[in-house]
Amino acid sequence: MNLLFANDRAGHYPDSYYAATATPLPVQPALKGAVTADVCIIGGGYTGLSAALHLAERGYSVRLLEAHRVGFGASGRNGGQIGPGQRIEQDEIERMVGRDDARHLWQIGLDARDLVHDLVARHGMDCPIAPGVIHADWHDSGLPHARAYAEKLARDYGYTDMEPLDRTQIQALVKAPGYRGGVLDHGAGHLHPLRFALGLARAALAAGATIHENALVVAIEDGAKPVVRTQTGHVQADHVILAANGYLGRLVPQVAAKVMPINNFIVATEPLPEDTVLTRNHAVADSKFVINYFRLSEDNRLLFGGGESYGYRFPDLIRTVRKPMLQVFPQLADTRIEYAWGGTLAITMTRLPCFMRIGANMLSASGYSGHGVALATLAGRIMADTITGQSERFDLMSKLPLPSFPGGSALRSPLLALAMTWFSLRDRLGV
Repeated sequence: MNLLFANDRAGHYPDSYYAATATPLPVQPALKGAVTADVCIIGGGYTGLSAALHLAERGYSVRLLEAHRVGFGASGRNGGQIGPGQRIEQDEIERMVGRDDARHLWQIGLDARDLVHDLVARHGMDCPIAPGVIHADWHDSGLPHARAYAEKLARDYGYTDMEPLDRTQIQALVKAPGYRGGVLDHGAGHLHPLRFALGLARAALAAGATIHENALVVAIEDGAKPVVRTQTGHVQADHVILAANGYLGRLVPQVAAKVMPINNFIVATEPLPEDTVLTRNHAVADSKFVINYFRLSEDNRLLFGGGESYGYRFPDLIRTVRKPMLQVFPQLADTRIEYAWGGTLAITMTRLPCFMRIGANMLSASGYSGHGVALATLAGRIMADTITGQSERFDLMSKLPLPSFPGGSALRSPLLALAMTWFSLRDRLGV
């Protein structure tokens, strides 16, 4: 079974709030016959679209192949949060790679956030960025660490946008009785993710890139000029970029060993009265191991993400997400759910992204581990830079320690599910 088709109709966006409130592009023609390009890109999410835009702006001929529609995957389904830094905290990164590389990785995280802001403004995209993301702690034990981490970022990295929140302060912002405190990151923000993906696609087309939708890649033939084959044609290119993230499947085994797809789910409520759940237009992500994340839509719906699965088929979406939503917001017990959707992202063992060279002229970036709105967008830019001869940032990212998942593809999902069950139990017990 292929994750590209396990839960979705071919060539259609999911029935999500995002799809209902975005203006799609006209369907781009599928690939027909034999064509050539300087660069062939596999995947029409943030990574691939950003790479296509930045390469086309520099005069490269680009063919982007998307199995469904641009923004179909995680790029059009996620929580829309944009934060600086990497998926894990800087003190952990320092232990992994040392302070010098950790400082470069922090700057890459800042560059990623700033690139999203720049692209939205420069191309006039219909996805305004709302400021502020709150990290919310369920347990008192997490508050000293949150405060100490904010102090570390200010002291060691000059990042002073983190505001610690005590219980009274967080509950003035988030009407959730269980949160004990947290941190408000004024330098982070959130947007409509599908509109952003569509904005990237429009910009790439305007710059001269060619996009093929409904163009499922079935094989890649390596060589001096790799050949990328779909069911109806093929592209011979000087360079290939792999940008399919959780939907790459086993197309490239070297990447599949280090990057695992998981499914995550979001619901959208009916429009809510003011101040029912949030008193300011901030996004929130909490301290659960399987994170709850949420924000308000433009028409004051709660967009709430929670729950994960590791197989191919999605579970009952409303039942899966309603449970954690009511744990956070018991006042929504009688609130109607009007949209529910799932999507597939990709994680790595260390939760740092996987940048990889496959042979002499094939680049891959994936495994953003839930931190991909900004990092995936910059990853496309970084791979474009690498093809044009500026590989410093790609080389840094590609040397990050990324062990393979144990057990191979047959056992890694069951092992991860077992670990998630343990952490879920630990969350409930408050340890």
